Amino acid sequence: MRSSTLASFLRPEGFERPHPAAVLREGSLVTEAGRFALRAVGDARTRRATPYAARASSRVSDPVILVPGFMAGDGTLSLMHRSLRAQGFRTYRSHIHANIGCTLNAAAQLESRLESIVIRRGTRVQIVGHSLGGMLARGLAVRRPDLVSGIVTLGSPMLAPAAHHISLTASLDVLVRLSRAGVPGLMSEECVAGSCARQSFDESRSPVPLGVGFTAIYSRRDGIVDWRACVDPLAVPVEVTASHVGMAVDPRVIDHVTTALRRQALGSALEVDRSETA
Repeated sequence: MRSSTLASFLRPEGFERPHPAAVLREGSLVTEAGRFALRAVGDARTRRATPYAARASSRVSDPVILVPGFMAGDGTLSLMHRSLRAQGFRTYRSHIHANIGCTLNAAAQLESRLESIVIRRGTRVQIVGHSLGGMLARGLAVRRPDLVSGIVTLGSPMLAPAAHHISLTASLDVLVRLSRAGVPGLMSEECVAGSCARQSFDESRSPVPLGVGFTAIYSRRDGIVDWRACVDPLAVPVEVTASHVGMAVDPRVIDHVTTALRRQALGSALEVDRSETA
Protein backbone atom coordinates (compact mmCIF):
# COMPACT_ATOMS: atom_id res chain seq x y z
CA MET A 1 0.00 0.00 0.00
CA ARG A 2 1.34 3.41 -0.98
CA SER A 3 1.88 5.97 1.76
CA SER A 4 -0.05 9.21 1.40
CA THR A 5 2.87 11.20 2.79
CA LEU A 6 5.21 10.52 -0.14
CA ALA A 7 4.93 12.74 -3.21
CA SER A 8 4.13 10.84 -6.39
CA PHE A 9 7.02 12.47 -8.28
CA LEU A 10 9.46 10.63 -6.00
CA ARG A 11 8.57 7.37 -7.72
CA PRO A 12 8.41 8.01 -11.47
CA GLU A 13 6.81 5.51 -13.81
CA GLY A 14 8.99 2.48 -14.45
CA PHE A 15 10.25 2.07 -10.89
CA GLU A 16 8.74 -0.19 -8.26
CA ARG A 17 9.04 -1.00 -4.59
CA PRO A 18 10.97 -4.21 -3.85
CA HIS A 19 8.65 -7.12 -3.03
CA PRO A 20 7.95 -7.30 0.74
CA ALA A 21 9.87 -10.60 0.91
CA ALA A 22 12.91 -8.98 -0.75
CA VAL A 23 14.02 -7.68 2.64
CA LEU A 24 15.00 -11.26 3.52
CA ARG A 25 18.00 -10.79 1.23
CA GLU A 26 19.38 -8.38 3.79
CA GLY A 27 20.11 -11.39 5.97
CA SER A 28 23.30 -11.85 3.97
CA LEU A 29 24.72 -8.95 6.01
CA VAL A 30 26.04 -11.56 8.44
CA THR A 31 28.00 -13.24 5.64
CA GLU A 32 29.23 -9.92 4.29
CA ALA A 33 30.44 -8.79 7.71
CA GLY A 34 32.13 -12.16 8.17
CA ARG A 35 33.83 -11.71 4.82
CA PHE A 36 35.22 -8.39 6.09
CA ALA A 37 36.50 -10.07 9.26
CA LEU A 38 38.30 -12.75 7.24
CA ARG A 39 39.84 -10.11 5.01
CA ALA A 40 40.99 -8.15 8.05
CA VAL A 41 42.69 -11.24 9.52
CA GLY A 42 44.45 -11.92 6.22
CA ASP A 43 45.55 -8.31 5.89
CA ALA A 44 46.94 -8.36 9.44
CA ARG A 45 48.99 -11.46 8.68
CA THR A 46 50.33 -9.90 5.49
CA ARG A 47 51.21 -6.72 7.33
CA ARG A 48 53.12 -8.60 10.03
CA ALA A 49 55.07 -10.45 7.37
CA THR A 50 55.95 -7.25 5.50
CA PRO A 51 59.04 -5.23 6.50
CA TYR A 52 58.08 -1.97 8.20
CA ALA A 53 59.69 0.20 5.51
CA ALA A 54 57.53 -1.43 2.83
CA ARG A 55 54.19 -1.13 4.64
CA ALA A 56 53.27 2.45 3.76
CA SER A 57 50.55 2.88 1.14
CA SER A 58 50.79 5.66 -1.43
CA ARG A 59 48.81 8.67 -0.23
CA VAL A 60 45.85 9.69 -2.41
CA SER A 61 45.65 13.47 -2.86
CA ASP A 62 41.90 14.03 -2.57
CA PRO A 63 40.41 13.76 0.93
CA VAL A 64 37.36 11.50 1.23
CA ILE A 65 34.26 12.03 3.37
CA LEU A 66 31.87 9.15 4.06
CA VAL A 67 28.14 9.87 4.44
CA PRO A 68 25.73 7.35 6.02
CA GLY A 69 22.29 6.35 4.81
CA PHE A 70 18.79 6.90 6.15
CA MET A 71 18.44 6.38 9.92
CA ALA A 72 22.18 5.61 10.11
CA GLY A 73 25.17 7.43 11.53
CA ASP A 74 28.89 7.65 10.87
CA GLY A 75 29.51 4.48 12.87
CA THR A 76 27.91 2.35 10.15
CA LEU A 77 30.77 3.26 7.82
CA SER A 78 33.61 2.79 10.32
CA LEU A 79 34.85 -0.42 8.68
CA MET A 80 34.98 1.30 5.31
CA HIS A 81 36.86 4.20 6.93
CA ARG A 82 39.45 1.78 8.26
CA SER A 83 39.86 0.01 4.93
CA LEU A 84 40.25 3.22 2.95
CA ARG A 85 42.79 4.61 5.39
CA ALA A 86 44.84 1.42 5.03
CA GLN A 87 44.83 2.05 1.28
CA GLY A 88 46.27 5.55 1.67
CA PHE A 89 43.11 7.66 1.72
CA ARG A 90 42.66 10.50 4.18
CA THR A 91 39.07 9.97 5.33
CA TYR A 92 36.66 12.17 7.26
CA ARG A 93 33.36 11.60 9.00
CA SER A 94 30.24 13.55 8.06
CA HIS A 95 29.30 14.30 11.71
CA ILE A 96 25.84 12.90 11.02
CA HIS A 97 24.80 10.91 14.10
CA ALA A 98 21.46 9.75 12.73
CA ASN A 99 20.33 10.61 9.21
CA ILE A 100 16.68 11.25 10.06
CA GLY A 101 16.37 15.01 9.75
CA CYS A 102 15.42 17.39 6.96
CA THR A 103 17.33 16.50 3.80
CA LEU A 104 18.12 20.13 2.99
CA ASN A 105 19.39 20.72 6.52
CA ALA A 106 21.57 17.62 6.27
CA ALA A 107 22.91 18.85 2.92
CA ALA A 108 23.70 22.27 4.43
CA GLN A 109 25.51 20.61 7.35
CA LEU A 110 27.49 18.45 4.96
CA GLU A 111 28.31 21.45 2.77
CA SER A 112 29.71 23.28 5.78
CA ARG A 113 31.77 20.21 6.66
CA LEU A 114 33.17 20.08 3.12
CA GLU A 115 34.10 23.75 3.22
CA SER A 116 36.12 23.22 6.39
CA ILE A 117 37.96 20.23 4.87
CA VAL A 118 38.73 22.13 1.66
CA ILE A 119 40.10 25.07 3.64
CA ARG A 120 42.22 22.72 5.75
CA ARG A 121 43.54 20.57 2.90
CA GLY A 122 43.55 23.04 0.04
CA THR A 123 41.91 20.61 -2.36
CA ARG A 124 38.45 19.40 -3.30
CA VAL A 125 36.88 16.41 -1.57
CA GLN A 126 35.50 13.12 -2.81
CA ILE A 127 32.26 11.86 -1.22
CA VAL A 128 31.27 8.25 -0.65
CA GLY A 129 27.57 8.10 0.16
CA HIS A 130 25.57 5.06 1.22
CA SER A 131 21.89 5.08 0.18
CA LEU A 132 20.47 8.48 1.22
CA GLY A 133 24.05 9.63 1.80
CA GLY A 134 24.74 9.13 -1.91
CA MET A 135 21.74 11.24 -2.82
CA LEU A 136 23.06 14.01 -0.58
CA ALA A 137 26.44 13.65 -2.29
CA ARG A 138 24.94 13.98 -5.74
CA GLY A 139 23.04 17.12 -4.79
CA LEU A 140 26.19 18.72 -3.39
CA ALA A 141 28.15 17.80 -6.51
CA VAL A 142 25.56 19.70 -8.56
CA ARG A 143 25.53 22.78 -6.32
CA ARG A 144 29.15 22.96 -5.19
CA PRO A 145 31.55 21.49 -7.77
CA ASP A 146 34.15 23.84 -6.30
CA LEU A 147 34.13 21.63 -3.21
CA VAL A 148 33.53 18.20 -4.74
CA SER A 149 35.96 16.40 -7.05
CA GLY A 150 34.05 13.12 -7.22
CA ILE A 151 31.25 11.05 -5.72
CA VAL A 152 30.70 7.32 -5.24
CA THR A 153 27.15 6.25 -4.44
CA LEU A 154 26.23 2.91 -2.84
CA GLY A 155 22.68 1.71 -3.39
CA SER A 156 21.38 5.28 -3.75
CA PRO A 157 17.98 5.42 -5.53
CA MET A 158 18.58 8.81 -7.13
CA LEU A 159 16.20 8.25 -10.03
CA ALA A 160 13.28 7.23 -7.77
CA PRO A 161 13.80 7.97 -4.07
CA ALA A 162 10.43 6.48 -3.12
CA ALA A 163 11.07 3.16 -4.87
CA HIS A 164 11.93 1.56 -1.57
CA HIS A 165 10.66 -1.24 0.67
CA ILE A 166 7.37 -0.69 2.45
CA SER A 167 9.14 -0.93 5.84
CA LEU A 168 11.17 2.16 4.93
CA THR A 169 7.97 4.00 4.03
CA ALA A 170 6.56 3.08 7.43
CA SER A 171 9.65 4.54 9.11
CA LEU A 172 9.26 7.76 7.14
CA ASP A 173 5.60 7.97 8.15
CA VAL A 174 6.56 7.68 11.81
CA LEU A 175 9.11 10.48 11.50
CA VAL A 176 6.59 12.74 9.77
CA ARG A 177 3.97 12.09 12.46
CA LEU A 178 6.46 12.82 15.22
CA SER A 179 7.47 16.02 13.44
CA ARG A 180 3.82 17.07 13.24
CA ALA A 181 3.56 16.40 16.97
CA GLY A 182 6.34 18.91 17.58
CA VAL A 183 9.41 16.69 17.92
CA PRO A 184 12.30 18.75 16.48
CA GLY A 185 15.07 17.58 14.16
CA LEU A 186 13.04 15.03 12.21
CA MET A 187 11.92 14.75 8.60
CA SER A 188 8.74 16.71 8.12
CA GLU A 189 6.06 16.45 5.45
CA GLU A 190 7.98 19.08 3.45
CA CYS A 191 10.88 16.65 3.23
CA VAL A 192 8.81 13.89 1.61
CA ALA A 193 6.09 15.77 -0.27
CA GLY A 194 6.78 19.51 -0.34
CA SER A 195 9.29 21.98 -1.71
CA CYS A 196 12.15 20.37 0.22
CA ALA A 197 11.45 17.04 -1.45
CA ARG A 198 11.12 18.68 -4.87
CA GLN A 199 14.42 20.56 -4.57
CA SER A 200 16.30 17.46 -3.44
CA PHE A 201 14.77 15.38 -6.24
CA ASP A 202 15.51 17.99 -8.92
CA GLU A 203 19.14 18.21 -7.80
CA SER A 204 19.41 14.42 -7.96
CA ARG A 205 18.39 14.54 -11.63
CA SER A 206 20.46 17.57 -12.67
CA PRO A 207 23.63 17.05 -14.75
CA VAL A 208 26.80 16.49 -12.75
CA PRO A 209 29.24 19.31 -13.62
CA LEU A 210 32.30 18.61 -15.73
CA GLY A 211 35.33 17.83 -13.63
CA VAL A 212 33.36 15.89 -11.01
CA GLY A 213 33.81 12.12 -11.15
CA PHE A 214 30.72 9.98 -10.59
CA THR A 215 30.50 6.24 -9.88
CA ALA A 216 27.22 4.51 -9.01
CA ILE A 217 27.51 1.13 -7.27
CA TYR A 218 24.37 -1.00 -7.20
CA SER A 219 23.21 -4.55 -6.54
CA ARG A 220 20.37 -6.55 -8.05
CA ARG A 221 20.18 -8.31 -4.66
CA ASP A 222 19.25 -5.04 -2.96
CA GLY A 223 16.31 -5.80 -0.68
CA ILE A 224 15.58 -2.19 0.29
CA VAL A 225 15.44 -0.13 -2.92
CA ASP A 226 14.77 -0.76 -6.60
CA TRP A 227 18.28 -1.31 -7.97
CA ARG A 228 17.30 0.30 -11.28
CA ALA A 229 16.82 3.62 -9.49
CA CYS A 230 20.49 3.49 -8.43
CA VAL A 231 21.90 3.35 -11.98
CA ASP A 232 22.29 6.99 -12.90
CA PRO A 233 22.90 7.32 -16.67
CA LEU A 234 25.53 9.99 -16.00
CA ALA A 235 27.61 7.74 -13.73
CA VAL A 236 30.08 4.95 -14.28
CA PRO A 237 27.91 1.97 -13.24
CA VAL A 238 29.42 -0.80 -11.12
CA GLU A 239 27.34 -3.85 -10.27
CA VAL A 240 28.12 -5.81 -7.12
CA THR A 241 26.57 -8.80 -5.37
CA ALA A 242 25.64 -7.57 -1.92
CA SER A 243 22.69 -6.62 0.23
CA HIS A 244 21.72 -2.97 0.61
CA VAL A 245 23.07 -2.67 4.15
CA GLY A 246 25.98 -5.00 3.42
CA MET A 247 27.45 -2.63 0.83
CA ALA A 248 28.94 -0.69 3.73
CA VAL A 249 30.95 -3.66 5.01
CA ASP A 250 31.48 -6.16 2.19
CA PRO A 251 35.21 -6.00 1.28
CA ARG A 252 34.42 -6.76 -2.35
CA VAL A 253 32.31 -3.62 -2.52
CA ILE A 254 34.97 -1.62 -0.67
CA ASP A 255 37.47 -2.75 -3.31
CA HIS A 256 35.24 -1.20 -5.97
CA VAL A 257 34.97 1.98 -3.92
CA THR A 258 38.76 2.13 -3.66
CA THR A 259 39.18 1.66 -7.41
CA ALA A 260 36.60 4.35 -8.18
CA LEU A 261 38.17 6.85 -5.77
CA ARG A 262 41.64 6.30 -7.24
CA ARG A 263 40.33 6.65 -10.79
CA GLN A 264 38.46 9.85 -9.96
CA ALA A 265 41.41 11.30 -8.02
CA LEU A 266 43.63 10.68 -11.04
CA GLY A 267 41.11 12.42 -13.30
CA SER A 268 40.97 15.36 -10.91
CA ALA A 269 44.78 15.62 -10.83
CA LEU A 270 44.98 15.55 -14.64
CA GLU A 271 42.38 18.31 -14.81
CA VAL A 272 44.44 20.47 -12.45
CA ASP A 273 47.57 19.85 -14.54
CA ARG A 274 45.78 20.88 -17.73
CA SER A 275 44.46 24.06 -16.14
CA GLU A 276 47.92 25.01 -14.84
CA THR A 277 49.58 24.47 -18.21
CA ALA A 278 46.86 26.21 -20.22
